[in-house]
Amino acid sequence: MLGTSGTSGAARSVVRSTASWVSSFGTVADLTGLTAASRVWVPGPPAATMNLFAAVHAAWTAATLVAGPAGATHAHLTPSALAGCLDDGLPLDGVTVVVAGDRLSPALHDRAAAAGARVRHYYGAAELSFVAWGSHADDLRAFPGVDLSVRDGTVWVRSPYLCSGYDGPAGPLRTTGDGWATVGDRGVLEDGRLTLAGRPGAVTVGGSTVEPADVEALLRTLATADLAVVGLPHPVLGAVLAVALASAADHRPLRRLARARLAGAHLPRLWFHVGALPRTPAGKPDRAALVSLLSGDRGAVRRLV
Repeated sequence: MLGTSGTSGAARSVVRSTASWVSSFGTVADLTGLTAASRVWVPGPPAATMNLFAAVHAAWTAATLVAGPAGATHAHLTPSALAGCLDDGLPLDGVTVVVAGDRLSPALHDRAAAAGARVRHYYGAAELSFVAWGSHADDLRAFPGVDLSVRDGTVWVRSPYLCSGYDGPAGPLRTTGDGWATVGDRGVLEDGRLTLAGRPGAVTVGGSTVEPADVEALLRTLATADLAVVGLPHPVLGAVLAVALASAADHRPLRRLARARLAGAHLPRLWFHVGALPRTPAGKPDRAALVSLLSGDRGAVRRLV
């Protein structure tokens, strides 16, 4: 069976045995309460692994796939899609919402829970399948049957759900002889709880190497809406950090936080209000598109000072 990976900005196919997926179906059904009587809404593109799994899992359970949220008992959404549903006032009361594809903040979890949703969040990758499960990004623990290890800041996984390789060009998957694998995502494992910092995308600012994910992780502790940190070209420094905010109201408190906690190359120089951040078809932040948007004609964005 093939799944897709959006790593390095390009879709790759990974080879996964049917048995490796089926072996997780019962566990996911227990964690989400999915039965043959369930009605499952999967609005995202089927090419994204999280949506492909959701559709196949529903078929395996004999649940019904539905075209919209009305009458749904379960929904599979990215964090941005969940926020959009809440903004639009869609009915989520009593719905089990499984969120993946990006970090689910505690604030967005609480907002969905206040609307009556039962929220489940997981971290995974096309190559690794399910890795960690919880209620939001600050509550992730190893998915049942999965062993986690963080080595030099990189998350490693030992699991019966791993893919066997790529059907085409190689990707970021690395394996060891004793069954461990990684796609390079960074994180911290403390008392069994996994905190993710994203995949490296280093930016060189004046000769210093900066991981935008580290700056994002700090800013998200106070943010009320979506954001992304990217490197923009600079004629002297090579690049500087820029923050794109979905909510302009976050600008001043986040800028104060950045000035209090960050310095030198790690301190963002540019702040923009972009409304909805550009996203890939799988619902993840499209950082290449964001860099292009902020570097080019900025009529669609507003510089914040």
